[in-house]
Amino acid sequence: METATSPSSDETILYLIHCFRRRIKETIQVTQVLDWMPSLSREEKDRIRAAAGARGNVEAAEVLLRALENAAAAARPPGLCQEFCQALARGGFEASGYVDPTLSQLPSPSLEAESDVAKLVVDVFLGELVQRLRAPTVAAACLQNQLFDDEDVERVEAESTKGNRQAVRELLSRVVKKKRWFSPFLEALRESGHGDEAAKLSGQENGNEYYVNGASAPEDEEMAAGNPLVSEDVGDLNLGAELRHNMKAGEKNDSDKSFNGASAMSDDPENGDKRGSPERELSLRDYQMEVARPALEGKNILLCLPTGSGKTRVAVYVAKNHLDKKKEDGKGSGKVIVLVNKVPLVEQHYRKEFYPYLKHSYRVTGLSGATQLKISFPKVVREHDVIICTAQILENALQNADTNDDEGVQLSAFSLMIIDECHHTQKEAVYNNIMRRYLKQKRENQKRSKRGEPLIPQPQVLGLTASPGVGGARNASKAVEHILKICANLDAEGIMTVQEHTSQLKNQVKEPLKKFEIADDKRKDPFREELIDIMTKIQEYCHFNPNAEFGSQTYEQWVIQEEKKAAKEKNRKERVCAEHLKKYNDALLINDTIRMTDAYHHLRNFYKEEKNKKMAINEDDEDKPFTPKRDETDKFLMDLFYDKAKMLHSLAGIDQNENNKLKDLRAILMEEFAKTDKARGIIFTKTRQSAFALYQWIKENPKFEEAGVKARYLIGAGHNSEFKPMTQNEQKDVIEKFRVGKINLLIATTVAEEGLDIPECNIVIRYGLVTNEIAMMQARGRARAEESTYVLVASGGSGAAERENVNIFREKMMHKAIKHVQQMPQEEYLQKIEGFQLQSIMEVKMKHKKLQRKTYTKNPSLVRFLCKNCTKQVCSGEDIQVIEDMHHVSVKKEFEDLYTVIENKTLQAKEAGYQTNGEVICKDCGQTWGSMMVHRSLDLPCLKINNFVVEFRDRKTSNQTYKRWGELPIKFPAFNYADHYVSSEED
Repeated sequence: METATSPSSDETILYLIHCFRRRIKETIQVTQVLDWMPSLSREEKDRIRAAAGARGNVEAAEVLLRALENAAAAARPPGLCQEFCQALARGGFEASGYVDPTLSQLPSPSLEAESDVAKLVVDVFLGELVQRLRAPTVAAACLQNQLFDDEDVERVEAESTKGNRQAVRELLSRVVKKKRWFSPFLEALRESGHGDEAAKLSGQENGNEYYVNGASAPEDEEMAAGNPLVSEDVGDLNLGAELRHNMKAGEKNDSDKSFNGASAMSDDPENGDKRGSPERELSLRDYQMEVARPALEGKNILLCLPTGSGKTRVAVYVAKNHLDKKKEDGKGSGKVIVLVNKVPLVEQHYRKEFYPYLKHSYRVTGLSGATQLKISFPKVVREHDVIICTAQILENALQNADTNDDEGVQLSAFSLMIIDECHHTQKEAVYNNIMRRYLKQKRENQKRSKRGEPLIPQPQVLGLTASPGVGGARNASKAVEHILKICANLDAEGIMTVQEHTSQLKNQVKEPLKKFEIADDKRKDPFREELIDIMTKIQEYCHFNPNAEFGSQTYEQWVIQEEKKAAKEKNRKERVCAEHLKKYNDALLINDTIRMTDAYHHLRNFYKEEKNKKMAINEDDEDKPFTPKRDETDKFLMDLFYDKAKMLHSLAGIDQNENNKLKDLRAILMEEFAKTDKARGIIFTKTRQSAFALYQWIKENPKFEEAGVKARYLIGAGHNSEFKPMTQNEQKDVIEKFRVGKINLLIATTVAEEGLDIPECNIVIRYGLVTNEIAMMQARGRARAEESTYVLVASGGSGAAERENVNIFREKMMHKAIKHVQQMPQEEYLQKIEGFQLQSIMEVKMKHKKLQRKTYTKNPSLVRFLCKNCTKQVCSGEDIQVIEDMHHVSVKKEFEDLYTVIENKTLQAKEAGYQTNGEVICKDCGQTWGSMMVHRSLDLPCLKINNFVVEFRDRKTSNQTYKRWGELPIKFPAFNYADHYVSSEED
């Protein structure tokens, strides 16, 4: 590791300090920075600390910067500038973004504006904050959400000896120097019981609109054009009318002096009346009005329009019409809920459609489970006319209402329910769970009507989709049945497609040219042959004899079943061999899809991790000599890989053996991007790993850069221990850059297929990815530019081309089925719909009864959990408690002696009430058990059930393995925070 930075790096850092000197001085806490600079002399540090005590933080920062410049001029001590950069980063200071030479870009003007405006807001309300905030509790909440470190909290507590007001001033002076501090600070205020102050700072008072997923109201985007201090992305900041008035009038609060040095906004007569953009005019095209008409009449319908034709605009129009009519009738106000199945769609629908068209007439908000702000959903519903949220939020609220919880909401609270991507309203999907409640209410209303009792109000339902699909149907009658079931689940009176204005629709939605590129499978592939040789030796070692081809999905299914079977039988040898065979099979699939080097790195990383785990289990006992706990099987498998590793690495580097699909893909992209400098494209691929690997392949090939290709990958936000997910902000950033042209090629998993607002593309490529007809139509719908192309790239023996042809056949079958349903006599249609609805309700009842019979509700101690690898007993069911209905943690004190925690960066995540920051592994064998989570300052081992064998003590049930906790028929108690908080204090 280098201890000194090169002269060029020093010069760069000093130049950046020169350029951004004022901002750096205002956004660092000097005494804290000094602690991370061991190379700075004690005398120099004392001089700087003295300056801080006598003249303040900003003056002390100037003394520190001069010390850096003097040291650099004298060329000693080496590495001091680099230490300064690292100290800023460790302290989480905003200034770190200005001096780090390794960053590709400086903080944007919009981020600077966000920080400036937020500081100004705190200045405006400083007097009130000093009087009302309880400094120690807010500081503790800031520590919990990682805005503060321990030293920040200690300094605030030290100032508390001089009184709470002085402590609040110290707290705020530290907060505003942190990077991207405003949203976490609001969260800390809410969590520490200062919700009113958070509401005032974020402009949520006096009925002002707010967006609770960390985004500004779109109104601010247009204000930004005339006001350099207001940015497009102002975090949680939404300046309320009162605050804007105070700022424009130059009003001052109790505090005579601003603590952060930001200047007040000057009066500007030209901007005096700017209160945001005018509401956009809302109108529909003829084909949109055609399909919307029944919904405008108050009927439940399934609206089917192709991707890019404006389904959401129709939904906004229907929502406004509905709310207007409710207002005109004078019988109470309407309430619209818009349900989506992906978190990014919440903000997309809010920003792009509902807010711009409804903001002056109605109160609109968006809410997703990913938000870190704890907010009452019933309160959001009461205070808004239009609520856009993920379906799970509504489902949770409906479940709460079942138990008379204060956080519960009834379906009757809404007068219109819009369901986006409604083809998911089937089987056990969240949409269908919500609609089953609706159908049960409908049945209850029928009974009430017969008894002459008042009916329970029910919302009108509008379903939106580009393609309802055929549900895997092989013939016309099954396709019709699938369409009818979707209509029944949505309680739709009909399915609407464009029939009169088809020519207008065709002009709006361009049909791309379809092409199949089938690669030759007959390449020389010594790398694959070596992998198969290793797999054959493992099979012989374990006496496995599978009836499946290496590198196939069939082989993967076989090896997963073998691994489960061996785990249940406590046959470690076969279980471990099956696990390693799966990794080799994955490598064969990667080799077939992307590069040999990607397949090699997949295996190398797996074996490196296995080695690290074996080493980690000995770290707790430093005096004991290292003796890896490997048995004969471990040694056989490790030696087998490492004996071949050099050869595999060498073979992976031979370009002549490159995957033919990659050659075809290169030719397609080069041809497309040579046509025009405004080309845009998407490559859809199956896994996160292949998306990242394709991105690396393009990035490392200079010919793509010469052709003007600017690529980036786009993957899901769900957690996967093998590959780090993208955060929602990262997803948003990539899509925005693609929208404005900074990126012109997306390599995406299926996260980008459905719903997201992605600009029209010249080319869409499905790279070895064939799923169903819905996904095919969604992906093809992305190719909306003039003369666009849709290409399937696949290998000859994969069967992908055949499956794609099946999808094309099913698409045609779907259109015929829709037409058949539309032409049904109304009486026959309603009869079939009612039959399917009754069937759906009965299926739920039967499933519920079956589950009740299976559940061991009285005694969780009936089960024990065994390590999947070494089969030792880990804990009993009575040791398990559940946090927020999903995180299963072991609460037994003795459990700590059984595991070790190792770092795993892909597991590091921060959510609403917890964070994960390490991997929990077996102390004896290194088997992963789960992750270490911090919940309200308590460290807790969170277990994943797929890492254990479940043993039933009654002996009537054989040992089992499960993928998810929900599959285990036991209800565990909720986590008791008070008990564990007390025990942790005693420790």
